Amino acid sequence: MTSSTLTDLAASGEPFALIARDGATVEVLRGDVADVDLLGDIPLHDGDGAPREVLALVPFRQVVERGFVCHDDGAPLRCLRVTDHGSIPLAEALRELPSERIPLGDAGFDISDDEYADIVRRVIADEIGRGEGANFVIRRDFTATVDTDPVTAGLTWFRALLQHERGAYWTFLVVTDGHVAVGASPEAHVSAHSGPPAEPGTSIVTMNPISGTFRHPRGGATAETLTEFLSSTKETEELFMVVDEELKMMSAVCSDGGRITGPHLKEMSRLTHTEYMLRGSSTMDPRDILRETMFAPTVTGSPMQNACTVIARHERSPRGYYSGVAALFTPTVDGGHDLDAPILIRTAYLVDGRLRVPVGATLVRHSDPAGEVGETHGKAAGVLGAIGAVDRDDAPAAVPVATAIDEDAPADAPAPRLGDDPTIAELLASRNARLAQFWLDPQAAEGGPFAGRDVLVVDAEDRFTTMLGHQLHHLGFRVDIRTWSEVTDAAVDEAGFVVFGPGPGDPRDGASARIARMRDLVTRRADALRPLLAVCLSHQILADRVGLDLAPLASPHQGLQKQVDVFGVPSSIGFYNTFTARVPAGMQHLGETEIAADAASGDVYALRGPGYASVQGHLESILSRDGLPTLERLIGFALEPAQA
Repeated sequence: MTSSTLTDLAASGEPFALIARDGATVEVLRGDVADVDLLGDIPLHDGDGAPREVLALVPFRQVVERGFVCHDDGAPLRCLRVTDHGSIPLAEALRELPSERIPLGDAGFDISDDEYADIVRRVIADEIGRGEGANFVIRRDFTATVDTDPVTAGLTWFRALLQHERGAYWTFLVVTDGHVAVGASPEAHVSAHSGPPAEPGTSIVTMNPISGTFRHPRGGATAETLTEFLSSTKETEELFMVVDEELKMMSAVCSDGGRITGPHLKEMSRLTHTEYMLRGSSTMDPRDILRETMFAPTVTGSPMQNACTVIARHERSPRGYYSGVAALFTPTVDGGHDLDAPILIRTAYLVDGRLRVPVGATLVRHSDPAGEVGETHGKAAGVLGAIGAVDRDDAPAAVPVATAIDEDAPADAPAPRLGDDPTIAELLASRNARLAQFWLDPQAAEGGPFAGRDVLVVDAEDRFTTMLGHQLHHLGFRVDIRTWSEVTDAAVDEAGFVVFGPGPGDPRDGASARIARMRDLVTRRADALRPLLAVCLSHQILADRVGLDLAPLASPHQGLQKQVDVFGVPSSIGFYNTFTARVPAGMQHLGETEIAADAASGDVYALRGPGYASVQGHLESILSRDGLPTLERLIGFALEPAQA
């Protein structure tokens, strides 16, 4: 393919995409466009059944496929059915692409700084503070008018991103009728590639949670300035929470639950993030993998279903493609498809002469409204500076201009990687000392102390139950997970063992159909003296049943690791709760129920009694270093009557 391709594309009026992901070439995709309703409708085969390549722009509104809510703008699930896929050297592309600065008019955020700060305060108080979730991402949009031809603007901005942004997973331009999307996404949300030949039909699934945003000071980041960022409790816990949330997704699509490696630095020209890699194996269709992983908690929040509800309450307009994915399905030799799907962030959209750059901040219990306002400015400036829409700082270029255009010119020395600095490397590595070894090591596939037993897990709208399911499988159980709305009384009655799972909300809320149903199910099982384990929200419901008081915490424990005493055994456990059962200080029994509680506050960490046990913390979380042995002990106690 020759460099004239780009000139031809700009003049043709046909849809196309440019993708740079290997640092050496620009891939050029041409084809025709089909808009479809559902992920399952993405046309991965042509009329005679032959596999075909497709690039899909998946809007945020597709969360409705999972039963979640959103502001529905009708943004199409747009598919470029690729008829020609070539590539050109990066140097040729840079010579061919336009470079004149594109002027902007009427530029600014659609929501003022003060208004955004007020939204942050409300989310912390009304959502996180009332148990609706651990973290939420609320966006605002930088907008401007653009008089330049949209394709020319897109090609210009694509060149600027190639030249001035380093560290992106994908740098891309997608041009379809009336719509231009150009960006440099740092994050590979999910990919699936053919597994080993010995396991036909198996894919290796990878997810890449990235969190924490360090905006480089003028002149670039240094080990000293980065150390303060990496030492921040907020930034560390923010990353741990999104890893937990993406492990929920991995556990839903991967038979082995997923394993984490890292952490690493994601170093870009103007921003640095921290990241982990999650990997597992799956036999699912790549479209189903995409559906089950909609969308990254780094741009939505957790738990995912409630995050969508919170976004709908606090964002004033639909998201369009922001926080969706660009999904490239590539045929494989065995007739299947590989999947490569970066998140649609750090992306500019141009429609009808209007530029839109959506950005969001992750709001957690530690969030400072002014700091989150600043984070949105930093993210918007990163995109706008990279495309040359605003003045750039003196961050190093991704591709030195002389090197890219003149191969005989001396190459600029690459900027040193801060991740290689010994102090930074030690700070990163030290994070794993806090994490559960279960998710760092390969998981055993067979055996376990409860081998041959069946367990029913009731999901109360928090897919921590998928991670819990893998721990139960590791312990030997055959696991059946059902949602609170679909599980029947008969299923709960007949199961040999039941685990009632966690979920968002106030356990005292009698108006909630979900909480009312969980109360009925927990009470029904306990009254029948049939063995059960209750986790988090369900633990609170069980505590209420046995006569303990429920109260809100003074400060939410969302993504908090605590060292607690669980019936005489010191245990490091991760907590995601806003409410707690509470007893008078020193109280250890109430009737037949034994209580493990904080000696000073009386906050209840665990219960056990005839045929039942419960725990406030999330033993399945990566924050629960002692999660698996604690789970085994509590299950063993709950099953004692059945084993007698």
